Amino acid sequence: MDPSAAGTATQTCYRHPNRVTGVSCSSCGRPICPDCMTPTSVGMRCPECAKQRTKVHNMRTMHGEPRVTVGIIIVCAVAMLASGNLGFGSSGGGRLTTDFALYGPAIADGEWWRLVTGGFLHANLIHIFFNMYLLWILGQMLEPMLGSGRFAALYFTALLWGSFGALLLTPDRPTVGASGAVFGLMGAAAVELRARGVNPFKTDIGMLIIFNLGLSFLLAGISIGGHIGGLIGGALAGMALGYADRHRMRWLGYAACAVLSAFAIVAGIAAAGGSGISA
Repeated sequence: MDPSAAGTATQTCYRHPNRVTGVSCSSCGRPICPDCMTPTSVGMRCPECAKQRTKVHNMRTMHGEPRVTVGIIIVCAVAMLASGNLGFGSSGGGRLTTDFALYGPAIADGEWWRLVTGGFLHANLIHIFFNMYLLWILGQMLEPMLGSGRFAALYFTALLWGSFGALLLTPDRPTVGASGAVFGLMGAAAVELRARGVNPFKTDIGMLIIFNLGLSFLLAGISIGGHIGGLIGGALAGMALGYADRHRMRWLGYAACAVLSAFAIVAGIAAAGGSGISA
């Protein structure tokens, strides 16, 4: 038996609940009994993980796997070029920013697309570089694990919750940036680590959350509501996707993301017409 696969003796096999086991799958972490164990070079695996061949990563596959991540980065880059916000300082933005930034009064007047489009616009080069760098790091970690479809569901759920959070606190201030969605990816990564028995705040992900939340309160011009809203939305979506995956009901994860997104849209529109909470 692989010592690293040993768990507590009070666990029961995920396929045979009446069988107590001290062994977990070395890939997904689910407890497995002797009938469900498949020996591999990296420990015992459950039947589902044993069917998956270990992928050989080369430069081509490493760059080709996170397709949604790359697509989002490309859209943000194109939007940046089209907006003309190509400096390093704050700017008022061009027509694209005026028409598509997250802005409460405009959303209250029926321009609901701003709940999404604001998350693809950025104020300057430093803003987009920082967000796209974090997106690339987190996307490479989460998208291959979740699959492109579920990663997209997670990302857009977090984006909408970030929009809701920003509108709840500062509905009268135009807001742009992917940071709400990026915070959501951090939240989902932390939830996944916790599900695997790892304290996220003893890892780089936990430190990343603390550091960036700290910056949100220390630096001027940053959407605190957008960051916290995205973090909460991403964590909730991550929990839903993880629960659905563990119970082999992936459709439930998509359904939960749809419900979370619908709530964020309705709540965001309602907050857009309010006076906001002083931040």
